[in-house]
Amino acid sequence: MNINIRAIRPDDNTTLSKIIKSTLVEFKANHPGTVYYDASTDNLSDVFKTPRSYYFVAELNDEIIGGGGIYPTDGLPDDTCELVKMYLLPEGRGSGIGKILIENCMAKAQVFGFTKIYLETMPELKQALGIYAKYGFEYLNAPMGNSGHTGCALWMLKNLSN
Repeated sequence: MNINIRAIRPDDNTTLSKIIKSTLVEFKANHPGTVYYDASTDNLSDVFKTPRSYYFVAELNDEIIGGGGIYPTDGLPDDTCELVKMYLLPEGRGSGIGKILIENCMAKAQVFGFTKIYLETMPELKQALGIYAKYGFEYLNAPMGNSGHTGCALWMLKNLSN
């Protein structure tokens, strides 16, 4: 198994959009107010040109199987970024790739000077919820920032110094 983690490139956009949307369909989480309907999902390489943002692409045996990133979402405190667009195809799940992506995102957040990572998710993504909890993300009672993803009903925050 050959795993490669690298930065997003413009030629990744179509593949990553398909992965994100197919994963949401798979878990029946493709409802309004999610990234499924967010136009930026089709042009992720442009989104991650924003300062203090970064997107990691995961490849397995030279095929893109997912990715995840951090983003300084509008309305979040200056010391907080959002963990965003964290999706893997079935063949990448349970392989440790998700953990690598999360750890890379946390490390990159610290390099950019963030002390906290926020995320928005859905109850349908049960496996991811367990992974986030293992990494010390704690549930919040309300959303933070202005992501525009009103279809997400769960919000979590991690202090990077813990």
